[in-house]
Amino acid sequence: MHAHQHKLEALMNQAMSDLSAAQGVIMMNLGHKLGLFKAMAGRGPLSSVEVARRSGCAERYVSEWLRSQVTGGYVTYHPMSDTFELSAEQALILADDTSPYFLPHALEITAELWRREQRSLDAFKHGHGVGWSEHSEGLHCGVAAFYRNAYAAQLVPLWLPALDGVVDKLNHGAVVADVGCGHGHSTRLMAEAFPRSTFYGFDVHEGSILEAREQTRAAGLAERVHFEVARADEFQGGPFDLVCFFDAIHDMGHPDRALRHTASQLAKDGTVMLVEPFAHDRLEDNINPVSRLYYVGSTLLCCPHAVSEKGDYVLGAQAGPAQLTKLILGNGFSTCKRALETPFNMILGARV
Repeated sequence: MHAHQHKLEALMNQAMSDLSAAQGVIMMNLGHKLGLFKAMAGRGPLSSVEVARRSGCAERYVSEWLRSQVTGGYVTYHPMSDTFELSAEQALILADDTSPYFLPHALEITAELWRREQRSLDAFKHGHGVGWSEHSEGLHCGVAAFYRNAYAAQLVPLWLPALDGVVDKLNHGAVVADVGCGHGHSTRLMAEAFPRSTFYGFDVHEGSILEAREQTRAAGLAERVHFEVARADEFQGGPFDLVCFFDAIHDMGHPDRALRHTASQLAKDGTVMLVEPFAHDRLEDNINPVSRLYYVGSTLLCCPHAVSEKGDYVLGAQAGPAQLTKLILGNGFSTCKRALETPFNMILGARV
């Protein structure tokens, strides 16, 4: 067999694997929405009849669905008893919606991206932008839920302590801004952890701000947590001891303006925390599944929003630390430190 035939077959195998995964995501999303994974979690080996009964679904469909999950590696099959089991690890990813590994919310983002295919086609052809406010509520909810669990697991115990002196200020009582707060999950996490501090969330999307206020009232935090519709280069209320940008700065068409405005709103010894998707500076170092996922979101969500703001920047979700650091240091800040890195995020700390 010629070398090119080996390469062709290897590439075809990869393409078939991707196609299988793409269609498998549909089945995983069904399992999530129908409660099939939850029906199996912690129950040990179950027959298809038992899974159907526990989930309130038709057995013949459940039986075929279970087999699809076995072939994907997301349900364990016991041939001797013809039963199906969701292992502890599988449950953390597919059934436990408080787990930092829980993925079904990302499946909803994928579904929304397929639904809006025509809009993406038009944007590619004509070069116009698509703002976050133009997307469906389903996408906003999916993105907010996707980030929520990761923030819950890492923001307070890992990210904030990586910044010099910030936790001490929060414990004593600080004033904090969360810029691009969305539904306010990150804002409330900090507020719950630091009861002496006051928090302000800002976002350009009115629907998200209304949802953030409602969830904050329900959590009993409304006295210390406030939300306003405001652009990143217009928010007020400083001086702030801490200003946070959670996966937001790369979406902006005018990140330079946002940073310069933030510098003007910062207390004398205040800190800016920027949480961004992890990336290396060179494309050849970003050839991995996480970057692939981020480049999809960047192409269809992040870049279109930045274009819609008609600014000088379209950073994208894989801008990399060098480009981000240069941007920060060129717009009102004297220091920028890479405080922490995870496989999914990098945390930058900046001071005036």
